[in-house]
Amino acid sequence: MTKATLRASTSLNSADPLRDFRNFLFLVWKHLHLPNPTTVQYDIAGFLQHGPKRLIIEAFRGVGKSWVTSAFVCWLLYCNPQLNILVISASKQRADDFSTFTLRLIFEMEILAHLRPTGDQRMSKVSFDVGPARASHAPSVKSLGITSQIAGSRADVLIADDIEVPNNSDTQLKRDKLSEQIKEFDAVLKPGGRIIYLGTPQTEQSIYNLLPDRGYQVRIWPARYPDEERRAKYGSKLAPMIARKLDDDPSLVGCTTDPQRFTDGDLAERELSYGRSGFSLQFMLDTSLSDEDKFPLKLSDLIVMGLNPKKAPREIVWGSGPDQIIDKLPMVGLPGDRWYRPIFHDKDFLDYEGTAMFVDPSGRGKDETSWAVVKMLHGVLYLTAVGASRGHGYSDEVLDKILSTAKEQGVNIILVEPNMGDGMFAQLLRARSILKHPVNIEDADWSKSQKEARIIDTLEPIMNQHRLVICSSVIEWDYDSTAAFPTDEVNKFRLFYQMTRITRNRGSLAHDDRLDAVAGCVAYWLEQMSRNTSMAVQQRKDELLDAELARFMEVALGSSFQSAPRWF
Repeated sequence: MTKATLRASTSLNSADPLRDFRNFLFLVWKHLHLPNPTTVQYDIAGFLQHGPKRLIIEAFRGVGKSWVTSAFVCWLLYCNPQLNILVISASKQRADDFSTFTLRLIFEMEILAHLRPTGDQRMSKVSFDVGPARASHAPSVKSLGITSQIAGSRADVLIADDIEVPNNSDTQLKRDKLSEQIKEFDAVLKPGGRIIYLGTPQTEQSIYNLLPDRGYQVRIWPARYPDEERRAKYGSKLAPMIARKLDDDPSLVGCTTDPQRFTDGDLAERELSYGRSGFSLQFMLDTSLSDEDKFPLKLSDLIVMGLNPKKAPREIVWGSGPDQIIDKLPMVGLPGDRWYRPIFHDKDFLDYEGTAMFVDPSGRGKDETSWAVVKMLHGVLYLTAVGASRGHGYSDEVLDKILSTAKEQGVNIILVEPNMGDGMFAQLLRARSILKHPVNIEDADWSKSQKEARIIDTLEPIMNQHRLVICSSVIEWDYDSTAAFPTDEVNKFRLFYQMTRITRNRGSLAHDDRLDAVAGCVAYWLEQMSRNTSMAVQQRKDELLDAELARFMEVALGSSFQSAPRWF
């Protein structure tokens, strides 16, 4: 089945106006007693007909993209009744609604009368044949849910209509599962076939945002003409029709792109109803506000500089101006995130007050044994080293790597998360340290609550106060360390990818080992600082009490109190 065959049948001569799907769409809308198709609907129709073999249509909620695509299915079968079309949605009911609507159009429109199934053909809302279709294992149109048995189906055109919903994409594990499920689409597609996605991404990590790397072309139709900042986020994905109109008349910014569908007043009412974040997602197809609210840890809150392993500045100040932006370091944060160097640091360097290492062990699975070194000076924490090893987390090779890092960094204490063998890893590390590098090793009191909430509650306050400084070599090592990993895993194991994608949802990250090690080490220093603060407060109270007692005795005993020997 060639691409040309999918777009037009040889049964239609060049003069037939229905060779253009937009004309066919006009007839369908008239049949349904709807107003004429809008400019945006016509533009979507043109992209469906002339777009690439793999495409993604993202259009504002209520534009009617599913209705337009149902009409497109009818037009495809009108042009070539031998096509097999598979419709897949997040739920089976949603997919059945799509095929039912398509079947009703075939039965109700006289121009499609020749496509009506005959007595010996399949005819149900789940699957049906069209009249001229030759005998085939695959029906002309078939509907499935994304969790249905897709293997065994065959299709010339596969339509994925809203396959991503909150219930199947709110954690990283669910997103990974969905990502694997959609890979099956290529297995059921006939040579030269097309895959068409219709949907709205919910977050930056949406599978729709991963598909361009698999060869899909994305086109976005927002409800309002975007300003320059938002247009930059869309990039080349913005529908050319909207981009051209905006270039011709910049005053259109903020106005509705489809006044026949939604007026400016209507959109304003919906924005009030949905809220800024909901409107941004559902109508502007902009995930940045959602990501900002959902992902609390920002790389822009960190201070980045080359760190001395033994000393740190007496004082360091965070800055976020253009002069502080660091462009040369690899960036795996969310769109718009930045690395910043300090706006000021003291020329005097002092010895660190202490150095701690935290180790998060792993077993034999895909998780990593990870470790992080954090130093402290004057209430500021410095991340100077991070390490990780896949495979046997308790092997001598891994233990030696940990102890070697501890020796190089001058570590005073190693904390081990007791999540493996009831503290066995710490026992193995102690035994190995006697030979390699004697150091104090303790079990960490860290894993008592939900991991995601624990990590965020530990890191968010210290990062918001700009009291976490990252060595630039850590960023470079973290990025390069996964270069040899499979393509779909390179980011998942990176520390700063994990840091910017963690949410409070359980299982939000597929892997969090490096981030857990950093958070565990930061938690140790926060506890030490809290203890020091409590001790300082108590010491101050004692000093004030002594002073008050001295004043009382002076008043009570008079001047003789000054010269008399004190017995207290």
